[in-house]
Amino acid sequence: MNTDQYKVSNPVNLKAIATKEVVEDAKKKLKKLRKQISELQDTMYAHGKYSMLVCLQGMDTSGKDSLIREVFKDVNARGVVVHSFKVPSEKELKHDFLWRHYIALPERGKIGVFNRTHYENVLVTRVHSRYIMGENIPAVKNVDDLDDAFYHKRMEHINNFEQHIVENGTIVLKFFLHLSKEEQKNRLLRRLNLKEKNWKFSSGDLKERKLWNQYQDCYEDLLNRTSTEKAPWYIVPADDKPTVRLLVAETILQTLQQYKDIQEPELDDKTKAQLEDFKNELENS
Repeated sequence: MNTDQYKVSNPVNLKAIATKEVVEDAKKKLKKLRKQISELQDTMYAHGKYSMLVCLQGMDTSGKDSLIREVFKDVNARGVVVHSFKVPSEKELKHDFLWRHYIALPERGKIGVFNRTHYENVLVTRVHSRYIMGENIPAVKNVDDLDDAFYHKRMEHINNFEQHIVENGTIVLKFFLHLSKEEQKNRLLRRLNLKEKNWKFSSGDLKERKLWNQYQDCYEDLLNRTSTEKAPWYIVPADDKPTVRLLVAETILQTLQQYKDIQEPELDDKTKAQLEDFKNELENS
């Protein structure tokens, strides 16, 4: 499967991009892929020079949580760290908007997953401009200062941030889970109809749903401005959950396989020469 077809390398129009694709036997294929991802992550951990950051963005109910569970199910718990970013805390608001994301970056050898990401800062805050006021930015006196130029400048900061971490060994992949408004309705209704899913529902989901078009416009703008060669966006159809999980897993696997220098380190010559001695010592202990 060639996942380059989902990569944002030219200007995109979200309305023209399909939200549903169904791959036959997607669950079975995913099971095989995640084992390969696990093996590569073990090698990456031993190698200790690269990390990987997987960024997931999408409208409410796009399936981010379940995707993380299914794609990384076989990865050693030591090797994958998930961060779900909520409303910034009081402490976080005392720093610049990228600070809390920087300190959450994965260590070398590990895969970090951002469930909602630093892009919330040019998405939710763009739809709800008043949120920016909590950051106490000197140049922002009121919401009238938050024009397109402000958010485009912030996107430049994000591009620079990602370029910096890439140059220091972090492999960056960003996925927009492209969900249709109709499928979101179905999933919200499921949360209401199934008692065991009720806890997932919030009345705020309906308020945000009314802003669907605004969010789509903001997503389209950020996708076009922040997909770079070293930190690309992938727009993956999200209406069918097994398929979107497979596409994300396939992209992760194909990307890791491109790094031919990720190899398990060899023992030094002195240790190699003593292997038989070590074995004998253990066998006779």
